[in-house]
Amino acid sequence: MNPDKTIGLVVLNMGGPDSLSAVRPFLYQLFSDRDLIQLPAGALLQKPFAALISLLRAPKVRLNYAQIGGRSPQLMWTTRQVEGVAGELGPQVRPYIAMRYWTPRADETVKKMRADGIEQAVILSLYPHYTGATTGSSLNDFARAVKKHHPALQYTVIREWYDWPGYLDALASRVRDGLEKFHEMVRDEVAILFSAHALPQKFIDRGDPYLEHVQATVKGVMERVGGNPWSLAFQSRSGPVQWMEPDTVDEIDRLAAAGVPGVLIVPVSFVSDHIETLQEIDFEYRMHAEKAGLPRFERAPSLNDHADFIKALAGLVEAHLGGGR
Repeated sequence: MNPDKTIGLVVLNMGGPDSLSAVRPFLYQLFSDRDLIQLPAGALLQKPFAALISLLRAPKVRLNYAQIGGRSPQLMWTTRQVEGVAGELGPQVRPYIAMRYWTPRADETVKKMRADGIEQAVILSLYPHYTGATTGSSLNDFARAVKKHHPALQYTVIREWYDWPGYLDALASRVRDGLEKFHEMVRDEVAILFSAHALPQKFIDRGDPYLEHVQATVKGVMERVGGNPWSLAFQSRSGPVQWMEPDTVDEIDRLAAAGVPGVLIVPVSFVSDHIETLQEIDFEYRMHAEKAGLPRFERAPSLNDHADFIKALAGLVEAHLGGGR
């Protein structure tokens, strides 16, 4: 890339509804994505399926979003993250966001980059662990937008960073912050439960590296944190397919039965607060843990815009621009 020209820094993320009325159209976009869900009958039934399933699920999902203020905070956090990273990198880097299922979408972002005169860019997936269902889908979406709206754009991609030392350092610091919530007499015995977003098992069976990436992250974090007992489970399962195991709820039950003095749950595949942390973990899993008889159930803070995480991402982009990543 030409260092004398402005570089666009585009972060890719899932996106989330910005109001309760946006929940159903957001779900429609989600279930229309054939990189995420491929019906046996092919593309012909994808949109009718998406229309039906979004209609059926919207009422419950709206209630979940109502519990956390009526909207997803993901765009707010993503904006703070990309602006923070661009600020670390200097005035030659201009920040952009491309969400997969809600605004700002890739088409809108690429048009804006063209209007801004951006000729070169770095694309950073905000999913640390690669899977075709998230990063792969977002990259395909961005490539289609570039081909359609700005074919002259030259860009490179950071598609995974599950083992980036700065990321592991920042996540380990959030784990230590979470452990501080427990009394020092039991702190070393608290079970650390890493919870990653589940995928259908068929993704893993066909060679998707997501599980290996998550496992490598957990290993790197625990090498930094110390000797607490730990385990890894998977959350946010839905639908009648086989999912990655164990389920986070089942692991909470196992730990309660084992008599641990407390559980610190660590959202490992999410880099900011959103529905899976604020509602699923903080409401549903906390209530379940209480019913299961766990003495204490706490969540490690999310990475959000913590200074160490922003510096870690800036270092990642710098290394990439320097050819080292």
